[in-house]
Amino acid sequence: MSENQNVSATFQTYMENPLLWPILEVLRKKPSGWKVHTLSAHLNELGLVPILDGLPEKDLFKRNFLIMNALYQLQETLYPDNWLQVCAMDIVLMPSQHASSHAVDHEDPLRDYYVHWHNYEAEEGEVKRLLNEFWTRYRKFVGSTNGVDMDRAKALSLFELPHDATQPDIRKRWRKLALKWHPDRDNGNTAKFRVLCEAWNVLRH
Repeated sequence: MSENQNVSATFQTYMENPLLWPILEVLRKKPSGWKVHTLSAHLNELGLVPILDGLPEKDLFKRNFLIMNALYQLQETLYPDNWLQVCAMDIVLMPSQHASSHAVDHEDPLRDYYVHWHNYEAEEGEVKRLLNEFWTRYRKFVGSTNGVDMDRAKALSLFELPHDATQPDIRKRWRKLALKWHPDRDNGNTAKFRVLCEAWNVLRH
């Protein structure tokens, strides 16, 4: 694999979709009865999805892509504790007892399409700018905007990771901590989650 291919593969694998977290919150409050377009409309009402393209049909495509991408990332994040059924017309978050009869299908062509960012029809830089904007919106949404005293060393300490932690290790730890402390969990903690958001905002670059 060439260096450019390697960089591109890293980009494809490790660009986290910030919509993962508000979608989790929405699905925990209402686990079923969602379609991609109704979920999109709800996220739009929350102010989390801006207009993505001046052409209505392209805007619709990009919205659908971002939501499907987030759903597949969330499916993998929640498994095996929960099972998230990803189907454009029937999105369902199932409790743990249903997870054992399912498995993440890495050979699913639909999943393969939506987890690869180049299918979003944009340059890597544009996708990164978009996700940064989404992340900024989400931090404001959860009330976490002032990470002025957060540096990499402090962030890694909060994540209980060594200074030479890799990006895959950091992302794995972030998802584990975010799931544990997400305000919508039974034992979640809003203040803790906000601090973790600030730490992740430093470490995700």
